[in-house]
Amino acid sequence: MALPPAAPDRQPRHQRRMEVQVFARPDGLWEVDALLADTKSRDLQLPSGLRPAGTPVHEMWLRLVIDTRMDILEAGSESRWMPYAGICDVHGQAGGTEPGDAYSRLVGLNLRQGFRQALRERLGGAQGCTHLTELAQVLPTAVIQAFAGEVIDVTAGTPATDAGPDQPPFQIDRCHALKRSGEVVRLHYPRWFRPEPPHNPGATA
Repeated sequence: MALPPAAPDRQPRHQRRMEVQVFARPDGLWEVDALLADTKSRDLQLPSGLRPAGTPVHEMWLRLVIDTRMDILEAGSESRWMPYAGICDVHGQAGGTEPGDAYSRLVGLNLRQGFRQALRERLGGAQGCTHLTELAQVLPTAVIQAFAGEVIDVTAGTPATDAGPDQPPFQIDRCHALKRSGEVVRLHYPRWFRPEPPHNPGATA
């Protein structure tokens, strides 16, 4: 695999940065800090005013407090740079007149079980901020990476709190490289290897 070649005379125009950090706490809980930031390499005239080059157009944060089952116990957002100050950054901005931070609606969800669908239902479209909701979608896999080898046994099982001897490693069948019939599973997870049935072009349904 290779990237298409970059044009030697291309010029930067826009940068979007997404960053997720996951922290272990002494009380056994975990904190997830997520950032989305947009900057331009040129001045940008917004309806709300001029945004000079290099000044963030967006700088938006999410923080979750979760347990080892990936249940969300606390959640909140903060918009430090946004196109419409006084609107984008107002708590309860998304979803009408209810008080509080709209992204507190993530409390009670589980990052491994139906999270993205529930996120769209609770905060999709005009119910939430486009950028914060987009940012939230990357959190399940980021947390799984943070938990790998510490909360999750990546060699045999799911989260330590509900792992069982008959449960395959969580990563199997989640990507092409780790499909159950593939070479990686055959070599490194032979217990869970399942060869594909032979192809029979003459078979009928």
